[in-house]
Amino acid sequence: MKKYHKIILAYSGGLDTTVAIPWLQEETGAQIVALGVDVGQPENLWSAADNALAAKAVKSFFIDAKEEFALEYVLPALKANALYEREYPLISALSRPLIAKKLVDEAKAEGADAVAHGCTGKGNDQVRFELSLAALAPKLDVLAPARHWGFTREDSVSYAKEYGIAVQQNSNKNPYSIDENLWGRAIECGALEDAWFEPPKDAFQITTDPFDAKDQPRVMTIEFYQGQPIALDGVPLDLVHLISEVSRRAGACGIGRIDHVESRTVGIKSREIYECPAAIPLIKAHKALEAMVMTGDELAFKATLETAWSRIVYEGKWYSPLKKAMDAFVETTQEKVTGLVRLKMYKGSLAVVGRASPYSLYDEGLATYGAGDPFDHAASEGFVKISAMETTTLAMQELKAAQKTETKAHESPDLAVSVT
Repeated sequence: MKKYHKIILAYSGGLDTTVAIPWLQEETGAQIVALGVDVGQPENLWSAADNALAAKAVKSFFIDAKEEFALEYVLPALKANALYEREYPLISALSRPLIAKKLVDEAKAEGADAVAHGCTGKGNDQVRFELSLAALAPKLDVLAPARHWGFTREDSVSYAKEYGIAVQQNSNKNPYSIDENLWGRAIECGALEDAWFEPPKDAFQITTDPFDAKDQPRVMTIEFYQGQPIALDGVPLDLVHLISEVSRRAGACGIGRIDHVESRTVGIKSREIYECPAAIPLIKAHKALEAMVMTGDELAFKATLETAWSRIVYEGKWYSPLKKAMDAFVETTQEKVTGLVRLKMYKGSLAVVGRASPYSLYDEGLATYGAGDPFDHAASEGFVKISAMETTTLAMQELKAAQKTETKAHESPDLAVSVT
């Protein structure tokens, strides 16, 4: 492997990225700076930073990027109602371009000649990191130790012990691979790889089993301003704390569990389990408010764009020109997405039970079937006839063609035989 002076490693605090520190030192002769980015992980990040120093990193630290992650990555996804394959709220896909940006910033500050990540050759994250890094710093070398060393989890534990790196007792027993941030939690591997196998209870950590949730429904009201949630039950909150509080409340009601067979960027199918007790309620509320303030044409076109937006972000193209152009369109649609949405949660079910906006296109007077209805019912007759013109013309043409065929069949015995 090529020799380097200094490498900035995207550090999670987990076993593989900790083992990557001595491995990279041995293979490249470089000094390793371990950089962690806090996007809402529940772990003790400071002790994780200490683990990197114990593994002989020359420097190890975490950047608190929760606010930046919420405002510049999660919020655009919410405005785009982003759900890859109509299921996945892009939990990990949203954090990778931010982490890549921080890697590039630190590489410039430290004068590093390479960056590294801990992704395997099977996953999506290698694509997300490296496409982002290519867009931000195309001359910077990118290393991926896990694509080269061929370690199993047991191999990583043995390697760590060989180099005197402390290993948690469950490092070789934890059956799952976990990635978590403000927007949710992704769980894979272990028994979950059998798509027929029901996820065990211990796979879930931030959502209550719906059967165990309280028997009383819970209602919460979310206030939006131009597409951004700004208050919960009338209490103004910054976006980080609002997301966290929605997650806590919805999770307690068993909301946000997803079991999905997903089409990975690398061309394979994978069974993924997600917990998204913040993302699912917020997206549902946001869509409900959009339905009230946007025209039918806007909603129809935006729906097609949302699918494309979700796909290119999933594939790691956060910094692409296409995404930038789509973001501009989405922003224009959010100018009137202001108002309140009331959600009711009960044992895993989630329903919109109220919405209000100063920009509402819903007119109760026009919608009602009661007395005082101002709608001109007589005008509908002409509208329906004109709307049906193309369909009627086509049907008449087909009817005439069928009649001609039937007439010829009666007139010609040979034709009658061939038709029957």
